[in-house]
Amino acid sequence: MSVFASLVEQLADLLRPLFGLSAAAAAIIAFTALVRLLVHPLSRAAARGQKARAALQPRIAELRRKHGKNPEKLQKAVMELHAEEKVSPLSGCLPSLLQLPAFFLLYHLFSSGSIGGEPNALLTHQLLDAPLGGRWADALADGGAFGGAGVVYLGLFAVVAVVAYFSYRLSRRMTEASAATAAPGAGADPQVPGAAAMGGVMKVMPFMSFFTLVTVAVVPLAAALYVVTSTTWSVIERSVLYR
Repeated sequence: MSVFASLVEQLADLLRPLFGLSAAAAAIIAFTALVRLLVHPLSRAAARGQKARAALQPRIAELRRKHGKNPEKLQKAVMELHAEEKVSPLSGCLPSLLQLPAFFLLYHLFSSGSIGGEPNALLTHQLLDAPLGGRWADALADGGAFGGAGVVYLGLFAVVAVVAYFSYRLSRRMTEASAATAAPGAGADPQVPGAAAMGGVMKVMPFMSFFTLVTVAVVPLAAALYVVTSTTWSVIERSVLYR
């Protein structure tokens, strides 16, 4: 953590001529963008996998009609089809999972009073009037919702709400497009590997981005910035990759 804290401080020093006292917040946004760039190849692969899975739906429906009375044979046939086409039913989960370490690193970094036995200097940084180590509850206790720190959170909530709305529309469009490519009557079959899990994910996905509001409210502001930046990136990325 001390190494990462030093890197954030150095990046903040580089950005201070442009962002002043909010340089550390800008450094966190830049760090988030770097993480998303590193994960982008996996996001592209996930998009290709999603399109490939949609293209396989008619063939899976045919297998279901052929082996519907023999679940074990159906499962084996679908696994062979996925292997033949080099399609993983759960490949879309990897980009999100690989971002979790970066989020937890920021969370612990801005929740710790000391790093390496020294006071955590990062906790002195702010985004406008809101400390990067503070939470929404702290902002409410210090000036209320319309105080200096409270206004910063209101701005973040507004950004999250707009992003959540566009994410909801995009997810619904993707779900409808996926359903349109499937053969009539070919719903998700629990015997197909990953089908039940993916079906549940697709149903919940349109609402997932709204949970970001809760996350932003309860984590340190630095981690909240990571979440908001990453969520915004995701919506833009998905709108491009899933055209």
